[in-house]
Amino acid sequence: MKLFDTHAHIGLIQEDRMAQLLAVQVAKTKGVEHIVSICNSIGDFDQVYGNLKMLPNVYHAVGVSPTEAGNPGLDWENKLVERMSWERVIAVGETGLDYYRNSGGRKTQVEMLLKHLDVARRFGKTVIIHNRDAGKDLLEILRDKLPTFGGILHCYSEDWSYAMQALDLPLYFSFAGNVTYRGVYNLHETVYNLPLERILIESEAPFMVPAAYKGKRNMPAYLIETAQAIADIKEMPLEEVAPILYENSLRAFHLDITA
Repeated sequence: MKLFDTHAHIGLIQEDRMAQLLAVQVAKTKGVEHIVSICNSIGDFDQVYGNLKMLPNVYHAVGVSPTEAGNPGLDWENKLVERMSWERVIAVGETGLDYYRNSGGRKTQVEMLLKHLDVARRFGKTVIIHNRDAGKDLLEILRDKLPTFGGILHCYSEDWSYAMQALDLPLYFSFAGNVTYRGVYNLHETVYNLPLERILIESEAPFMVPAAYKGKRNMPAYLIETAQAIADIKEMPLEEVAPILYENSLRAFHLDITA
């Protein structure tokens, strides 16, 4: 069984390079064939990329999270563009809107999101999209500015009504360990109703740990718990669901790989 972790903050699991390499290795023993490494800033990206660049099963996204909009770093736009050509950089992000933390203010976050979307359009990259308490504004922007290459609503947290509106766009819906929790009826209803071909899974490590590992720091190796939750909600065997989720990930990132 092959799994694809579409969103993991490997650099936040441990600062130590060997610990990061070990986390990837352990995940592979649990069926996680590929991981997309996510960072919140360009500086963090450079460090983690350097630690992991020799691993062929780790891909990278580069961007400035809306949680860092108040301090995106010097010359971040040019640095973002430069890194689009780096080996195994397959996505822009994470970007998006976070009105809960509201770093930098809403206007700044919107401006930064638009710049990320423009870079994704120019370079033909998938966009990884963060949303917290900003669903209405985000959807309006994506309707107007999302590149045809598409994007991923990562760690999806809205309801089925919102998903129905977003289905008209070239978007995938990625679910993290919180979908394993009891009582998250909005997520369960959304997974149940979404076409399976539009669903992805992610660890969001070291956050959003699945219920089975409550109290621990999340790891990509725990991703199978999220896959099992999707299968359970869909009332399908995991052996049928997992290959579909894996193929969805390849399509979402426009990857042509056999492993």
